[in-house]
Amino acid sequence: MIGKSYNKIFVNCRFLTQKITGSQRFAIEISKQLRKLQPERFVFVAPKNVIHWDIAKELDVKIVGINTGHLWEQIDLPLYLKKQGNPLIINLVNTAPLFYLNKIVTIHDVSMHRFPKQYSFLFLFWYKINYYFNTKFSLIIFTVSNFSKNELMYFYKIKPNKIFVINNAVDHVKFNKLYKNEREDYILSVSSLSINKNFYSVIKAINILKKKKLNIKYKIIGTFNEKLFSNKGVELNNTNNNIEYLGYLPDDKMFETYSNALLFIYPSFYEGFGIPPLEAMACGCPCVVSNTASLPEVCGDAAYYVNPYDVEDIARGIEKVLTDENLREELIKKGFENIKRFSWEKSARKVIEVLDNLSIDS
Repeated sequence: MIGKSYNKIFVNCRFLTQKITGSQRFAIEISKQLRKLQPERFVFVAPKNVIHWDIAKELDVKIVGINTGHLWEQIDLPLYLKKQGNPLIINLVNTAPLFYLNKIVTIHDVSMHRFPKQYSFLFLFWYKINYYFNTKFSLIIFTVSNFSKNELMYFYKIKPNKIFVINNAVDHVKFNKLYKNEREDYILSVSSLSINKNFYSVIKAINILKKKKLNIKYKIIGTFNEKLFSNKGVELNNTNNNIEYLGYLPDDKMFETYSNALLFIYPSFYEGFGIPPLEAMACGCPCVVSNTASLPEVCGDAAYYVNPYDVEDIARGIEKVLTDENLREELIKKGFENIKRFSWEKSARKVIEVLDNLSIDS
């Protein structure tokens, strides 16, 4: 039976205080679409330390409270919501007010359970508490792939009808306009520098190919967050002249770097979704990705798959896609088709559909 109508819904925009990675990208794009589709229904609230003011203006964000970070989310936000009559709050980036019950939380993945060594002790402690309470006491849970849904069901014993998959996407129209097919002599990865991204295996694979006289430059876009990640196991060789760390790049520069790469390599052990391969496909860059986690679900038949635990297989995959022109063209063509499966508008419409059918006893 359909429950009460949620006519006014609040959105936790603490993500506007954070650097943009995959989770923040999801939150920003879904929020933009919700604002576009039903501007009178959604109210966007954030702490005072917003860094993406252009997006905040677009969403007409309301600044509330005096604290920032987790304190804002656990104290200021629920106090503000109580004054508003305890409305429904949607949380789009993993965390939420623990003791506020009229909420939806989005959990992108549970990599902390699969790869705990890559995280700091404090991060693990806090997020395990957060995930436990929020999976138990949220009305429903959003996640970004069927793979992540199954992971949440496994680790938190959640019933499948409480979890709804809201996919990530890319703006493929914008990306296609950037496709120039002007290749430079490098392969590319884009992601945070953490253990499960497995970049050190690519470096080992490149060294194998170097011995075979296939000399490859490797560029990595991404940053290492020391507050979030432990440095255990991150073995990126800074002395290799063939490797260039580009750090964080703005979108226009990042898309240009995608478009000019010979191929995109994503050797991750674990992904809840994995936006970068879709971005690469949208820029006409052939992809070599892991055959694990959510990546086959996301990439379909538009990528060349390798075993991330086998450096020799990674090397073979890179060599195959670099040297087989027919395969490269096939992957580029299939990549353009694959990204059409995903749309931020379609994902936001699914959020609205779920909200419209949300029952009191969910």
